Amino acid sequence: MDIEKILEEKAALIDKVIEKYIPRIFSENAVLFRINPPRHTYDPEALNKAIAEPVWEFLDRGGKRWRPSLFLLVLEALGKNPEDFVDFAIIPEVIHNGTIMIDDIEDASELRRGKPCTYKVYGLDIAINAGNAMYYLPLLPLMENREKVSTEKLRKIYEIYVQEMISLSLGQAMDVAWHRGLANADKIDEKDYLQMCAYKTGTLARMAAKIAAVLADAKDELAEKLGRFAESIGVAFQMQDHILDLTSTKFAEKKGGRGQDITEGKRTLMVIQTLKVADAKYRERLVEILKMHTSDQGLRDEAIAIMQKYGSIEYVRQFAREMVEEGWREAERLLPASDAKGKLNAFAKFLIERKI
Repeated sequence: MDIEKILEEKAALIDKVIEKYIPRIFSENAVLFRINPPRHTYDPEALNKAIAEPVWEFLDRGGKRWRPSLFLLVLEALGKNPEDFVDFAIIPEVIHNGTIMIDDIEDASELRRGKPCTYKVYGLDIAINAGNAMYYLPLLPLMENREKVSTEKLRKIYEIYVQEMISLSLGQAMDVAWHRGLANADKIDEKDYLQMCAYKTGTLARMAAKIAAVLADAKDELAEKLGRFAESIGVAFQMQDHILDLTSTKFAEKKGGRGQDITEGKRTLMVIQTLKVADAKYRERLVEILKMHTSDQGLRDEAIAIMQKYGSIEYVRQFAREMVEEGWREAERLLPASDAKGKLNAFAKFLIERKI
């Protein structure tokens, strides 16, 4: 099964739908102004320069668009025609890109997808506002299609949205506090890390699956299991990002060199595992390098070597596999047999084994 081809096809489709609701150039015919017409007037030039242009400059850089693909696969596995619901697939994807725009500011990052971060191109004020707008603009399909979705389903979807957006902020708070030294990061354990990931990196995948389940009339138990499975994919995907940050030259080129997580002082699962098993000398040295927030490649390579010495990279690779397998076992027993069910499983495996 060619998952990469599926992702490419879905990415093109998703971008078309995003453009339907967040046009490259706002005009009086935009969905936004039909749903929420201005009381007086609006300045299209200002909105285009401050929202449409930075949003699309960022979206056009690419990205795997795997969250909306997951959304559509869940619908298919639940016996629905995904084409009937494609407008709603943009919700987790646009939010995701908004979080990245804001994360880059919070992390003082230089590059994203091989180009200067949005705040470097447009300024902090534009990037913060555009990123925040991306949290809400993808809800337009829910308002535009009110007659197609029951009031009860809309209530459930909005509730999922609010819960998951709160979770995003909690996860980011934990992550930032740890790498900025606002909390005792050297004492966090695996469970602390997994909760941060469940909040931060599992939440939009979980949102995608749970909204799909609501739209497909799935029972609450199945919706919950699919949400947990999707969460495991999101967390494992992030773990693979951390692995690639340390091991893949091609991946690192897009971010400014191997070990950007070390520069940021991030407490990844590799770091936590190493601090748990390493000799005192190496443990202290790893913490010392992380606290430097250094961009020196020699020091970053030294930290990577310490994690490799204790097998922490392979530990996390296996941990991610087992986590997704467990999530799938819980969900698959409640899903009816179908080609889409097999596709969903293959999709998850591809995301956590990818090389870039």
